[in-house]
Amino acid sequence: VSADWSAASGYRAGQMLARMPEVTAVFAANDHLALGILRAMSERGRRVPQDVSVVGFDDVPEAAFFIPPLTTVRPDFDAVARETLGLLLAQVSDGEVGVAHRTVAPTLVPRASVAPPPDSL
Repeated sequence: VSADWSAASGYRAGQMLARMPEVTAVFAANDHLALGILRAMSERGRRVPQDVSVVGFDDVPEAAFFIPPLTTVRPDFDAVARETLGLLLAQVSDGEVGVAHRTVAPTLVPRASVAPPPDSL
C-alpha cells in the first residue's frame, strides 16, 4: 500500500488492510501512519493486537498514548549524526572522498500493539 507520511494516509491504507482477513501484522513507515491504521482497524472491528499487530517507526512522544500504546522502532538520530560528522571530518582532513558504510542500530520499543508470539508446543 502506497501512502504519504500522515495519519490520514495511514487511515486510508488501514481501511483497505482491515478488509483483508489474511493481514495479521502491519509495519508502518512512521508512527503517524500507524495511528491512522489503528483507527481504521478499530472502526472495522479488527482488534489490535488480538487480530492485527501494528508497529510504527520513529517513537514520537505521543506513541505511548495511542490506544493501544504503539510498539515502535526508535532510530538513534544522535548516533547517525555523530557517525556522519565523523566520516565527513575524516574525509576533509584526509583530502580523500570515498564511500564508507556504518550501521547504527535502532531500538525496538515494545508496547501493547503487538500480540505475544503463540505458545510453541
